[in-house]
Amino acid sequence: MKVLDKIDTSKDLKKLSLKDLNKLAVEIRKGIINRVNAIGGHLGPDLGIVEATIALHYVFNCPKDKFVFDVSHQCYPHKILTGRKKAFFDNKKLNTCSGYFSPDESPCDPFIIGHTSTSISLACGLAKARDLKKENYNVIALIGDGSLSGGLAFEGLNNASVLNSNFIIIVNDNEMSIAENQGGIYKNLEELRKTQGKAQNNFFKTFGFDYLYVEDGNDIEALIDAFNSVKDSKRPVVVHIHTLKGKGYEPAEVNKEMFHFQAPGFLDLDLDKKPDFIESYNSVTVDFLKRKKLQGADVVAITPATPGVSGFDTNFREFMGENYKDVAIAEQHAITYAGALAKGGAKPYVAIMSSFVQRAYDQLSQDLAMNNSPATILVYWGSISSADCTHLGVFDIPLISNIPNIVYMAPTNKEEYLAMLEYASKQNEHPIAIRVPYGDIIATRRKDLTDYSKLNRYKTTYKGSVVALIGAGNFYHLASEVKDYLKEKYEIDATLINPIYLTGLDIATLNKLKFTHKLIATFEDGVVSGGFGEKITRFYGDSDIKVLNFGAEKIFSDRVSLEILYEKFHLTKELIAGDIISSLQ
Repeated sequence: MKVLDKIDTSKDLKKLSLKDLNKLAVEIRKGIINRVNAIGGHLGPDLGIVEATIALHYVFNCPKDKFVFDVSHQCYPHKILTGRKKAFFDNKKLNTCSGYFSPDESPCDPFIIGHTSTSISLACGLAKARDLKKENYNVIALIGDGSLSGGLAFEGLNNASVLNSNFIIIVNDNEMSIAENQGGIYKNLEELRKTQGKAQNNFFKTFGFDYLYVEDGNDIEALIDAFNSVKDSKRPVVVHIHTLKGKGYEPAEVNKEMFHFQAPGFLDLDLDKKPDFIESYNSVTVDFLKRKKLQGADVVAITPATPGVSGFDTNFREFMGENYKDVAIAEQHAITYAGALAKGGAKPYVAIMSSFVQRAYDQLSQDLAMNNSPATILVYWGSISSADCTHLGVFDIPLISNIPNIVYMAPTNKEEYLAMLEYASKQNEHPIAIRVPYGDIIATRRKDLTDYSKLNRYKTTYKGSVVALIGAGNFYHLASEVKDYLKEKYEIDATLINPIYLTGLDIATLNKLKFTHKLIATFEDGVVSGGFGEKITRFYGDSDIKVLNFGAEKIFSDRVSLEILYEKFHLTKELIAGDIISSLQ
């Protein structure tokens, strides 16, 4: 009989022997590997935190005691122990829980948590609410995977340290972020590891925290002893545990960056085989930046701890040398830093995910745009997707395109993207953001000769009448499909337009459409509310032209398939054409 068969809630852990607890750790790892291999997910972080999670649930009493895990990269063992084990072992029920904390799934998850460096601030709020209500329970924040470098973590530490009541922070130090740790704080963690926590320089003590170090953070007995010693503490305390990222799966122990996250089927990978080269927008970006460095340009490639998203692999990082900077999990710093680099005469390119760029809104506005710093922001994964609600790439267009001075561009193919990268490298008038196309690369094999310095000039790629289809970025190709379908099904010869710019209007082109068109349809691969299409709608507001905006609704979709979302949002060529015909009648 498996030990897990005895576990329905975390309370059942308290009945187990130490021997059974260690068997349980092995079983949990099998469940994590099974789930990730089947549907993808975070592998290394979860494998490394198994023993600590078992010890936490053994010592504390969830849900009375509150657990707040940072970024949820480390929540799989917690989910297995809190009633969701079938989502890891039963392949028919893998999608019954998300990859992130979710109060809808369990009372042991106090918040939806997806983005990093938030656990200490969230837990600090819970602790303050507890104190105001004169209640009595432990509040535990678990932070790791490089999350201490995020600005919010510092703000949380600063305020939590003066609570003067029960507040426990578990620092999961696996010596990694997603890639290598970056920044001075990790030098202090290294010093603390080397001295078994006894170094005179102690970052946490400078804030006023009590401090406890556990060298073997994968030793259940040592962890139980440590957690028992801080349980019901009356002062804020940091328990610093040294763990092995990827523990229990050798390839993940050896290549920690590669196995931080894995796609389905990773168990079948031939790790000794060099993967076949497939051109992508990542490879195009990497080749462009390397070429610029060879040409002597003061180019700087910047990532806020997500180099894999943009293809900034170890070979690229070594090639770029001092022209590459991982600022750690610090999106705000990345934008402000890039703005200052640009003002100083360098050519920074910040590669950042759509769902992470929102973490730096104020820096985009105040530090970058208000100063008109000619830095370049490359926005990746901007698209309607089946992602978890915490990692949706649909909000960047309204966020960025409504900030003055920023020029937000949406290429539709490889050649346009290269030309925009080149334009950004030479201009000094504006901050440039480029929405990197999402999906397989599309190439025309014709050099793009567009003069992008002439802002807000659309490309009319086909002149028709009655209906004009304006398709931005990824959705230019959807607009093209609709054009062909309208011609075939309804004999409507629609105009097709690539707007290029998400931040401004081509007044001349839009005015000309008034004379020969009755309806304009806009297409954007993101939320419609506040987005590109609504700018077109506002322009035609006092005219007889009808405007339809096609894109996503303003919702937090959660692991919903693209097929369902496209049906819901009317984003198939048949549904779009039907809406157009209905509006023309």
